Amino acid sequence: MAGSQPPSEDPHLGEVIVSADAISQRISELGAQISEDLAGRAPLLVGVLKGAFVFMADLARAIDLPVEFDFMAVSSYGNATKSSGVVRIVKDLDLDLTGRDVLIVEDIIDSGLTLAYLRKNLMARNPASVEVCALLVREGLQKTDLDLRYVGFSIPPDFVVGYGLDVAEKYRNLPYICRYVEDPT
Repeated sequence: MAGSQPPSEDPHLGEVIVSADAISQRISELGAQISEDLAGRAPLLVGVLKGAFVFMADLARAIDLPVEFDFMAVSSYGNATKSSGVVRIVKDLDLDLTGRDVLIVEDIIDSGLTLAYLRKNLMARNPASVEVCALLVREGLQKTDLDLRYVGFSIPPDFVVGYGLDVAEKYRNLPYICRYVEDPT
């Protein structure tokens, strides 16, 4: 269904980049792979708020292991469609990471700078391991080697919304991911 029009009259919603069915199928595959890779362990899923909450909920149900959850909120966008490049922690973790197998759950990776910051921050807390599961990676924007263990989809460098991703808190509830049209005129 990628490339079709979303079922909406909103002129800001462009073509569907990843359909709801494709998301569901890929999450099942990611969950199976994570379950196999971390067999016998109880990973701590660290969701990066707010965008990753929808993905993390579905991913957790696809993982056949006992999992725990915690959340961080970081900001580099505000209400803009381009990153400011400055990362700040808005909400930190509640749980101790010492000796834990941590899986950072991200909605989308752009430059990779926020992820590099998060990884460094979490590694300083003495976990047993830190891996990353990103639903989306926008192609061609990375400024650093991402070393991503689990990736849902590589997408064009367009700004996208849906399935947790937003513009000024709108569109998170869309079941698919589509291109955002900033100026539809």
